[in-house]
Amino acid sequence: MNPYASVTQLRSGLDNGDFSAEELAHCYLDRIDAAKDLNCFITVDAEGVLDAAKRADKAIANKRIGPLTGIPIAHKDLFCTRGLLTSCASRMLNNFVAPYDATVVDRLKRAGAITIGKTNMDEFAMGSSNETSFYGPVKNPWDRECVPGGSSGGSAAAVAAGLAAACTGSDTGGSIRQPASFCGVTGLKPTYGRVSRYGMIAFASSLDQGGPLARSASDAGTLLNAMEGYDPNDSTSAIADATDISSSSRALKIGIPTQYWSDLSPSLTKVLEEARRTLESLGHQAVSLELPHTNAATAVYYVIAGAEASTNLSRYDGIRYGHRAAAPENLEDLYQFSRSEGFGSEVKRRILTGTYALSVGYYDAYYLKAQQIRRLIRQDFLDAFGEADVILTPVSPSTAFKREALIEDPISMYQQDIYTTPASLAGLPALSLPCGVSDEMPVGMQFIGPHFGESSLLTLGREYQDETDWHALHPADNHD
Repeated sequence: MNPYASVTQLRSGLDNGDFSAEELAHCYLDRIDAAKDLNCFITVDAEGVLDAAKRADKAIANKRIGPLTGIPIAHKDLFCTRGLLTSCASRMLNNFVAPYDATVVDRLKRAGAITIGKTNMDEFAMGSSNETSFYGPVKNPWDRECVPGGSSGGSAAAVAAGLAAACTGSDTGGSIRQPASFCGVTGLKPTYGRVSRYGMIAFASSLDQGGPLARSASDAGTLLNAMEGYDPNDSTSAIADATDISSSSRALKIGIPTQYWSDLSPSLTKVLEEARRTLESLGHQAVSLELPHTNAATAVYYVIAGAEASTNLSRYDGIRYGHRAAAPENLEDLYQFSRSEGFGSEVKRRILTGTYALSVGYYDAYYLKAQQIRRLIRQDFLDAFGEADVILTPVSPSTAFKREALIEDPISMYQQDIYTTPASLAGLPALSLPCGVSDEMPVGMQFIGPHFGESSLLTLGREYQDETDWHALHPADNHD
């Protein structure tokens, strides 16, 4: 069996009896064991996945088949999973075993998916390289000297390396889309509110959104169909029509914002221009447009996200949640040592900057101003969708960079999010999909759609992937 097969192909193979769910689970478990050097997983539930696979085989034999029955997937380690470690890749939660499933996990289980394990990530989803994890960095399967992107790097690398059929991720400012681009897979950040955040450990509550990482737009749509929907446990979840992944294509106006393309390297520009020409050959029309406040998005994002992180992570104090320092002399010691020992340097940096932005005397100058500019960024997009149906942009200013190249330079690291944070601030859906290769590393492009426009994004992505095979490429390895 082909571990790089799409969910659709695996579904067909299982239903036709070409292989069993138990055989498929063993295939992925063997590959995970052989690729431990990638460090994609924090937890592998070998016993659980095999037990679930046996039940899936019985369900298939009895024709009780859901869309994902017998398909092994992995969850980013910030989704609570009953009976399994949920660490957020942090020492702070190194011993936390969730007593319940996140809504995303529960809904995918109900669709038949089998949890094979929990993927590595940047600590508390704070990072663009997957180097801030308490469990060590993830390696990019295309080049083990390079990062896989962050914060959902473990999920993206696992799909790219054929260690899982698909994975969940979360996207606050680009944490699904940038790893998807760096690892040559497809990743979708849904509209804010389409996917429940219940049981997803919070970083920045007005920005966080769960979504799928998969081989193709079609696979991403299959996972989204299982994940999405209103959840009374999440006050920000939306009541919206289900995503239609079978919708027919139509000629679209594809907006090309000049602010996103002006500083690209010649090699990336060449790849993205070729992708644009392919889209035009399919009958779509490219139109130029302006998103004038784009350049402010990164600064706005890091003020707002830091402020919300400061608030959300205040609960980890050694008493209510998380790591507890040994033998503190008093309450102040308990707070200080528990948090300083439990959090890594990047998380501390964001807590401190966020607390500063919220403090008396600086709130109006930083946090309030950032929220005002956020509104302008959102309005830019609303205006743009009066001229275009979908917006086409780069995902990242570069391909995957070498480990440790930016880890000591936070500003340069934050600039990796320049093309992904605007859609996050506006709460818009955005799809990253492979569109070429530069210097032997994958390049992704980004489709941004109007609110709850996932159907159009996935249909366009599927149409592009029917015409090209960039999404079918995978890194050479020794495990085939």
